[in-house]
Amino acid sequence: MKRTATVIPVVAEPPSTVPASALRDADEAGPGNPAEAEDRSFVTALARGLDLLRAFGPQDDYLGNAELSRRTGIPRPTVSRLTYTLTRLGYLVYVESLEKYRLGQGAMVLGHRYLATSGIREVAQPLMQSLAFATGCTVALATPDRHEMVYLEVCQPRGALVMRLTPGSRLPIATSAIGRAWLAGLPAARRASVLGDLERHYQTRWPTIRSKLERSLRDYGRRGFCVAHAEWDRTVSGAAAPVVLEGGTEVLSINIGGAASRLTPEILEANLGPRVRQLAEALQGRLWRVHG
Repeated sequence: MKRTATVIPVVAEPPSTVPASALRDADEAGPGNPAEAEDRSFVTALARGLDLLRAFGPQDDYLGNAELSRRTGIPRPTVSRLTYTLTRLGYLVYVESLEKYRLGQGAMVLGHRYLATSGIREVAQPLMQSLAFATGCTVALATPDRHEMVYLEVCQPRGALVMRLTPGSRLPIATSAIGRAWLAGLPAARRASVLGDLERHYQTRWPTIRSKLERSLRDYGRRGFCVAHAEWDRTVSGAAAPVVLEGGTEVLSINIGGAASRLTPEILEANLGPRVRQLAEALQGRLWRVHG
């Protein structure tokens, strides 16, 4: 799919409107994750700056300090200091007329560098597009970000109604096929750590979510793919498999999906699941050859 690059102009940085007394060090309040709080090497200020960048979703052109504070749970005075710094560094752009921020060239360059140096998109796209055309379903490749999976590449079928998903779209790890498949591909120790993070994130909802997740992981052990039928979105179903890179140091996930009314559990398990597993195996083999 051909895309046109967006050029973001550099605009004047915002003045710092936060009183000096309010500009506390961003490390002052500890991180939300207890495991991080006990890690002396963990730099909370850096983590919070990255959390602000993560707060921008695919549909978010502009966000202000108040909304960023609400989404991240970071105190507003600290958000003001972090957005000022990120703007100075080019990761955010301040739009004075709106008194809000948008992602800057610095943030976009990091993402493009990852895709360019990894070679993942160039290898994956032809294989994914072929499967999308053959099945009439959407095929996507994703990487994790905290409690969600973020799409790196999306290939759509011809003609029929397609899912409104693009690179940058996010799905929950715990309730989507693509997230569960990613978990299944992780080394046991890392999987246990991620499950602990998910438990803290979902709190009282975790027992119900965990039950379905554990069943899906057991199913992966039997057939090599995960299925989610109308779970994270009641209108969407899919099957997914992990793509393990570089001896297990990096794991991606690839899925095939579409309307839940059309993709029944039987179709997912008997047809699309095995096909996405084969795609993941082919992609994994090619990427291992690319990376030596």
